[in-house]
Amino acid sequence: MIRLITDFDGPIMDVSERYYRVYRYCLTTTRRPNQSIQPFTKAEFWALKRAQVPEAEIGRRSGLDAEQAQAFAKLRKATVHTMPYLQYDTPVPGAIQTLEKAKALGFDLTVMTMRRVRELDEALLRCGLGQFFQANHRYCLSNTYQKTADTKDKPLLMERAIAELPSAPTWMVGDTEADIAAARSQDIPVIGVLSGIRDRDRLNHYQPDWIANNFVEALDIILEHSGLSQVSA
Repeated sequence: MIRLITDFDGPIMDVSERYYRVYRYCLTTTRRPNQSIQPFTKAEFWALKRAQVPEAEIGRRSGLDAEQAQAFAKLRKATVHTMPYLQYDTPVPGAIQTLEKAKALGFDLTVMTMRRVRELDEALLRCGLGQFFQANHRYCLSNTYQKTADTKDKPLLMERAIAELPSAPTWMVGDTEADIAAARSQDIPVIGVLSGIRDRDRLNHYQPDWIANNFVEALDIILEHSGLSQVSA
């Protein structure tokens, strides 16, 4: 049995529409009456996010002054993970089929995410994804957890998962430096995917073991390096 631990947003869920709608809402809310702003297109905005351009800088480049840009960033942080916007998340093309394939091949599937319980449950239910992850294979934050930083909180989730789950060869798939840090903390091979919120340059900077375009390719890498590629053919 091989354990596949996957992040949720990025490998499985596309959050770009949610993030863009929150960006437009925060920009409109922060602007002064009759103030001229220059909103980015979704593609332009998402490219900035994937390159890790700071929120305040995105606001400034959109036409806000320095003080407004800080207010914009604060409002965005308070809004982006709220329930009304989560409905805009959709599965990444090919992700569900990849989960089905991994399940059929006997993988032990575990999800590990910085979402809170209510945020994860909403998406699992709405998108029919709960079938892939048993209740004790869902590692996320409690609804009352006080976040510090993803690169600190996610390794704690990984530590708990490794302690609680039966021992097995394990792989990690994610799209951010937090996923890489979590995997590194337990000496687990990690694949960074480009379907999430980091572009290739940023992922290269954090040095995952492999970079794949998406979850489909990530599973292929695992199969190849686990000697299972012929079995799945």
